[in-house]
Amino acid sequence: MISHPSRQCTVELQALPSRIGQVRRILSAQLRYWHLDQLIDRATLGVTELLTNVHRHAQPDKMCTVEIELLLDRLTVSVRDHDPRLPVVENAGEMSTCGRGLAMVAAMSESWGARAEGESGKVVWFTLPTAVAERVPEVGSLADDALAGREDAVLPAASAVLG
Repeated sequence: MISHPSRQCTVELQALPSRIGQVRRILSAQLRYWHLDQLIDRATLGVTELLTNVHRHAQPDKMCTVEIELLLDRLTVSVRDHDPRLPVVENAGEMSTCGRGLAMVAAMSESWGARAEGESGKVVWFTLPTAVAERVPEVGSLADDALAGREDAVLPAASAVLG
């Protein structure tokens, strides 16, 4: 399900590799709609890393919620899952093939963090600065355009939970 207040987009999904690609496309399309094209690369890289962590580590299931929210001059991307264990930034060795994701998120974002939500899981988030927040449309969303048949809307599963 995607909710679509004017400056927020939420996607619920099972963190599987094929679904991660769908979320990247949804995130990119929403940022284009908000005229924040300059944030697409960093936002999709960050959400890919967070969703990959859910796919690799989350227990008892891989269900999660991705939320993007634009407030004033900052975009926040967060991933909520059901695993209460907080992530740890690893010091990956030169030859390691994994363990760099959170360090990369920290390096490319303005800020990032994780917070426990009791027994219901945790939220891991990062923020990106934007100087063009005032150009974002006040009403509607990409989901509205997709439902209206707009050609550049890329939301194949916009009205359903991605499972």
